[in-house]
Amino acid sequence: MDLAAVAKRIDAYERLARLDKPVGALLLLWPTLWAVWLAAGGRPAPDIVIIFVVGTFLMRSAGCAINDYADRDFDGRVERTRGRPLAAGEIRPREALAVGALLAAIAFGLVLFLNRFAILLSFAALAIAWTYPFAKRFFALPQLYLGIAFGFGIPMAYAAIRDGLPWECWALLAANVCYSFAYDTEYAMVDRDDDLRIGIHTSAIALGRYDVAAVMASYALMLAILAALGLALRLGWPYYAGLAAAAAMMLYHYFLIRERTRAGCFSAFRHNNWVGAAIFAGIAASYHA
Repeated sequence: MDLAAVAKRIDAYERLARLDKPVGALLLLWPTLWAVWLAAGGRPAPDIVIIFVVGTFLMRSAGCAINDYADRDFDGRVERTRGRPLAAGEIRPREALAVGALLAAIAFGLVLFLNRFAILLSFAALAIAWTYPFAKRFFALPQLYLGIAFGFGIPMAYAAIRDGLPWECWALLAANVCYSFAYDTEYAMVDRDDDLRIGIHTSAIALGRYDVAAVMASYALMLAILAALGLALRLGWPYYAGLAAAAAMMLYHYFLIRERTRAGCFSAFRHNNWVGAAIFAGIAASYHA
């Protein structure tokens, strides 16, 4: 195999793991960091931060490989995904499974540096992450399942730092389910026509003409939960400044998605990275105000 062929194969693996599209990993990372900072009272240990940051990127890439394996018969029929390496025939299905398993194994190696409770929870996290891609076959609102899968770093963080799951852990997870439901519904709105044709279940299809209203309602509920959490934990004013910045971005998303164009909905989805970042900045700053 010549160097050009090797480089092409490496590029296919990179795209399978979505290393060229970090937004998805950041959407997992920000809520995880919310939990790490809140659970540690604003002073997390550096090794904990490193484990959760690296682990989040690894598990996101592993999940993408498994997702592409699960959707290998559908992606080639969807405009946005037909260029994915598995759908385009650049790699074989068993290679995708191998990549997903390898990345998950490396992530589990990091988890072994945490406490027993976090290690036990990691098995539930793995099961949820690997079964999510199949939820769209039978569940009308798979975005709710995604919210749990994408938010499992929250209980993992509390388990690792507090060795328990206090009420604020569940409140934060509920807020993340709302957050994930909103941005993944925007994502699903991009593919609605293709998904209808091939028979995939998504919230964009199930909600019909109420999709935009549901996205905005999910954002509002997320902000309400986070505001109540801040009051209960007596967080400082920067936290609410972060929530205000996030609310302004959510209003901007309304103008992006209200016409339901592919470009507008995809832009809103990608912009959610900054929503998560603003909230994290508010949390971190509130402990130093």
